[in-house]
Amino acid sequence: MLAPPAVLKWNSHCAEQIKMHLVGVSGVRLRRAAEEEEKEKERPVAPVHPAVSHKEFTNLKNKFFDELTHLPNHKLGMPMWAAGAIVVVILALVGCMGYCIYKKCFKKGKKPKKVRERRAGGGRGRRKKDKDGEDDEKKDGDEAKEEEEKEFFGKLEYSLDYNFNDNQLIVGILQAQDLAAMDMGGTSDPYVKVFMLPDKKKKFETKVQRKNLSPVFNETFTFKIPYAELGGQTLVLQVYDFDRFGKHDLIGDIKIPMNTVDLAQPIQEWKDLSGGEKEEQEKLGDICISLRYVPTAGKLTVNVMEAKNLKKMDVGGLSDPYVKLVLQHNGKRLKKKKTTVKQNTLNPYFNESFSFEIPFSQIQKVQLLVTVYDYDKLGSNDPIGKCWIGYGSSGVGLRHWSDMLANPRRPVAQWHTLQTEEEIDAALKAPIR
Repeated sequence: MLAPPAVLKWNSHCAEQIKMHLVGVSGVRLRRAAEEEEKEKERPVAPVHPAVSHKEFTNLKNKFFDELTHLPNHKLGMPMWAAGAIVVVILALVGCMGYCIYKKCFKKGKKPKKVRERRAGGGRGRRKKDKDGEDDEKKDGDEAKEEEEKEFFGKLEYSLDYNFNDNQLIVGILQAQDLAAMDMGGTSDPYVKVFMLPDKKKKFETKVQRKNLSPVFNETFTFKIPYAELGGQTLVLQVYDFDRFGKHDLIGDIKIPMNTVDLAQPIQEWKDLSGGEKEEQEKLGDICISLRYVPTAGKLTVNVMEAKNLKKMDVGGLSDPYVKLVLQHNGKRLKKKKTTVKQNTLNPYFNESFSFEIPFSQIQKVQLLVTVYDYDKLGSNDPIGKCWIGYGSSGVGLRHWSDMLANPRRPVAQWHTLQTEEEIDAALKAPIR
């Protein structure tokens, strides 16, 4: 049965519509595909790295290590790890030093504080503990003060022996050790002064050991004292630092009460020096004398240069000093000289020279006595002080004379401390050892 024409017409119309729809869809798809291709073309193309061969990699590695060997540490001949280790050690040392400085400077006294807190810690009997703590602290403080005050001046070895047949005390000065340095150079010129208290009439001195803090003396001295009187006396050993142009400094001393010593047999021992004060006595002043001897001409020249710190003799607190020189040989007076009087002064300047004719054969046993007087118009002149230079003297007097003989034709100046006239006269009367 054939379809009517209207149906056929409608079918053809539907087919045309479907065909047109399909063509539109395909066109849209083609446009999208074209757009995507254009976008891909516009995107930057990533560069393609060529593959690195094994040979090129080996060359790069060798080049890197060659540059590494030219670093400064390879010039020093050490690897990198050694340089790093040195830096670590230096930092550690700096840190330790900083910690020690901090602990010493900023943490002082913290431990005692904790100890006090512990002692004062609570409960019963707290006040008692506080008092005990304060007492302990006071004791610790006193002990610390005593340790600070106890200063070491050195030690001296000496010997003691008594001759009962001749009533003689024999004192030996053997050696010293670790003496205190009194000079600017860190040394001393020590010598030992030996005398008895309370007598003081007879004094001995050892030779000076130049620039020596552990000198060896090995010298002996004899005091003629009956054994019955010995118990009431004290032996004094004083170590001094010699100074040619000033007063001698006391390094230390030892005092030995003779009633505490058993002299039944010889004694030899070491003792520490105590920082004893110089024996208190009236200061009479000092005088500077220059000596010069010419052996070929037999001429001794004595120059009285000056005096200082003389004792006040007048009512007004001054003196009128002059100097008297006496030259004697074997106890016999040979010549005497006087300086001019200097009015109203305790520090006179003389600078006056006197010459004496002394043959070389006699100069070894000549004694020069120097006495400073205070001039008085109305009465007798009072002696201020006296010193003794030459044969039989000791200490500075003997050294000055020896230096003069050891340096012929050259003036040798020396300061001498004045002593009382009684002391010098007693020493002159004593037998010369």
